[in-house]
Amino acid sequence: MSIEFPRVSVFSKGYSRDEVDEFMRHAQQSYDSGDESFTSDDIVEVTFAMERGGYSMDEVDKVLDRLADAIALRKRDKAIAEIGEDAWVRKLSQRAAELTERLERPEGLRFAPGLEGEVSYDRDDVDALCQRLIAYFGHGHPMSVDDVRLATFRSRKGADGYDEAVVDVFLDHVADIMASVP
Repeated sequence: MSIEFPRVSVFSKGYSRDEVDEFMRHAQQSYDSGDESFTSDDIVEVTFAMERGGYSMDEVDKVLDRLADAIALRKRDKAIAEIGEDAWVRKLSQRAAELTERLERPEGLRFAPGLEGEVSYDRDDVDALCQRLIAYFGHGHPMSVDDVRLATFRSRKGADGYDEAVVDVFLDHVADIMASVP
């Protein structure tokens, strides 16, 4: 099964069609064969060159998110079959507790500061999302994995914000946990 992605206009840039098609072929084969070496990290870390008239980034990203969710659910089901649901819940709770430790740090100090001269994420914006995550993990307040994946933050320069890469990795772990919960 191949996916037909919408393309952007020839005057705009989108993801390289050849690179996306190749990655999707590989992802489909890996998923269909049950290849456990293909993980959500492969999806999170993939990058595509940009080209005029390429694929819509939003549409490709939505498919990648659904694929990451499917892999997380398959991983959950396999773990439950191997170790039982109670052990799996304990393991997932342990991972959530580790993430919560960072969330409980003081506002403005949850993540490493941005690097000098580099673009960073606005601390207040990131801390606001962290407050929502505390409510989700600690009090069961409703929140979806898309609330995390689609979060946007204003830009700052250097140490005026949080290091983007550190925040992104953390949020990828949060999304992975959230996607594992039915």
